Amino acid sequence: MLEFYEKAAGLKEGGPYMAVTVLDGELCGAKLILAQQKVLWDSFLYNNNKQERQKREKQEQAFRLRREFMQEQASQLRRELMAAAAALPACGVFACSLGSVFCDTMSREKKLVICGAGHVSIPLIHMGRMLGYQVIVLDDRPKFADDARRAKAAQVICEPFAEGLSKVSGDSDTYFVIVTRGHRYDQTCLESIVKKEHAYIGMIGSKRRTAFVKEALLKNGADQTVMQSVHAPIGLDIGAQTPEEIAVAIMAQIIAVKNKKPCGGYPSELLEAILDQENRTQTNALATIIRRNGSAPREAGTKMLIRPDGSCVGTIGGGCAEADIQKKALRLLREGQTRPQLFPVDMTGTDAQEDGMVCGGSVDVLIEFIRKGD
Repeated sequence: MLEFYEKAAGLKEGGPYMAVTVLDGELCGAKLILAQQKVLWDSFLYNNNKQERQKREKQEQAFRLRREFMQEQASQLRRELMAAAAALPACGVFACSLGSVFCDTMSREKKLVICGAGHVSIPLIHMGRMLGYQVIVLDDRPKFADDARRAKAAQVICEPFAEGLSKVSGDSDTYFVIVTRGHRYDQTCLESIVKKEHAYIGMIGSKRRTAFVKEALLKNGADQTVMQSVHAPIGLDIGAQTPEEIAVAIMAQIIAVKNKKPCGGYPSELLEAILDQENRTQTNALATIIRRNGSAPREAGTKMLIRPDGSCVGTIGGGCAEADIQKKALRLLREGQTRPQLFPVDMTGTDAQEDGMVCGGSVDVLIEFIRKGD
């Protein structure tokens, strides 16, 4: 079902978007993409591989009857999902009359926007890239902008801060870090950023300096609720002293904020691997945690792509649980399975204890197949 992943990779700004996967019944494996209580795309007639569809098309009457039945069920499912849109979980299983579906909020690529390219910014760029963020840096000084480029920031804007920030659009997956060389530049940046959608805003400086900037913006009419959410002074209090330690404190705080949100969706690294030309010539397996109980290491929505050669993209937690799912997926790939299958994984038993990986929890993992030529 490569078309679904192509659609997921091509989603524009807006949303929020939600992917819905049918877990059982006649429509098992079918997918929808929802946005603002509308169905943007669905695969109800495409959840069987091309060869199977061609066989059915030869049996026109039987195919027509099945298609009508599938369309009727699909229409019923759409109506139920739209009626229950407000009650759908951000990332979890939802029961409806046709069975269960897995709802998965499709987050955008995480962006780290750093205002200022001084000494703290360079380790921040390295850490942001390592953690999978698209890093955007702004500074009005050419020499410092060049330093950010050498650190391999994805985008460097060398303009006055107000002009540069006018070219940066925020969203619910954008993390803003203000680490400029003076409070007047901090104020300029913060004044622009608080008007944008964001996941996080942090501003470096002492309590006195950050309080001064906040007070000035409040007098100019800034939203008090947004201003109260600004992390200033920035970063977790770990007694950081060097630029590298300060960067660690900042990224740790960003991670803490990020991990309070549902962790589902399709990371860009995963979509790139699925849509890679080489992967299009083979059948791959996609493992997704759809339920989590107890202290299992990863949340619902976490995904891992498993190729026929055993290599993987992403992780669902590592250890014996991940190895078990990998073995199951490889076996199913060898057998030529096409129907999605659900596996419970218990991480509290004897096997986990022997491997030293006792978490005290369990997960349900859905294995789907992304077939070549489909």
